[in-house]
Amino acid sequence: MTSYDLGGRAALVTGGARGLGAGMAQALTEAGAAVAIADIDADGGATMVEKLRAQGSRAEFVSLDVTDDGAWERAVATTVGALGGLDIVVNNAGVEVTSLLVDLDPDQARTMLDVNLLGTALGIKHAFRAMRPGGAAGRGGAVVNIASVAATIAFPGISVYSATKSGIDRLTRVAAAESGKLGYGVRVNSIYPALTPTAMGNKLAVDCAELGLFPSPEAAAQAVAELTPLGRLGQVDDMADAVVFLASDAAKFITGAGLPVDGGMGM
Repeated sequence: MTSYDLGGRAALVTGGARGLGAGMAQALTEAGAAVAIADIDADGGATMVEKLRAQGSRAEFVSLDVTDDGAWERAVATTVGALGGLDIVVNNAGVEVTSLLVDLDPDQARTMLDVNLLGTALGIKHAFRAMRPGGAAGRGGAVVNIASVAATIAFPGISVYSATKSGIDRLTRVAAAESGKLGYGVRVNSIYPALTPTAMGNKLAVDCAELGLFPSPEAAAQAVAELTPLGRLGQVDDMADAVVFLASDAAKFITGAGLPVDGGMGM
């Protein structure tokens, strides 16, 4: 008998103020979890917390720059104190800067590496420290990292972003191996979301058109849909449902896995 019930569990979602992160936080609370919205956007985070509380869910905002080790330590401590533990960490925060390789800006590349790759690595670090035996929460749990279909396909204009998301795949697998070997009791998995019409996804379509890769943003989105066997773009709830699954006991014997949620685009 499997269960998607997350009642009694506490989750932290990075980049939870908007976009995919907000949808994932919503889905986790609907499954019964208490959720910490971790973000640099205090206003957006507060708005999301108010929305979740109005729905009867338990939610808190924690300020977090995912590239800052000390900020992670404080955010996890605040979450454990406010929610009574930590069982689920969703490393969702990410940035994407569209650029042809011939025009690569080193500072923009470093930002993507810092937020997407280092931010995820630090999230795993502090999840392990809190969830492992003797940690502040100490009851094991689940980490879900958000990679991208960009880790599995070659799409023009997103070279460094693709590289960071490929790196998240490797981080996930090594982290799962370390957790198992050292008896942390923490499962670590990732999902590969498809292009989704959030603010980030829409901006990518616009940027690709501006670079001359497609005649218009609509053409860019259509090209992605045509590459997808299921024939459409992803939706936020598609990604959120996959996160709930991997965080739940329905996935209790799954670790080190990467779950494509891309309509078949990356197969």
